[in-house]
Amino acid sequence: MLLMAPPPSAGADPTAQLMQTLFMFAAVIGIFYFMMIRPQQKRAKEHQKLLSNLKKGDSVVTSSGIHGTVHEVDEATISVTIASGCNVKFDKASISTVVQK
Repeated sequence: MLLMAPPPSAGADPTAQLMQTLFMFAAVIGIFYFMMIRPQQKRAKEHQKLLSNLKKGDSVVTSSGIHGTVHEVDEATISVTIASGCNVKFDKASISTVVQK
């Protein structure tokens, strides 16, 4: 026995079917925005705020896991002291967290 959808009736409104399809498509886009895009934008803003508030003496952790203390802050780079007399220069974006004291 072959199962098939019933043939469309003569009274079916194609405009209503189109509107239902467009509504479902908009709902999927809305869910995608609120579940994926918006939280990522929020994290990016928080990270940018963290980078703009960096100052000398802050304890930081880089994205590669290196712990150190901020020695100097430039426009795009940051110098981090990781040992006595050992300063390493990183891109500002590579700072992942500021360690709270």
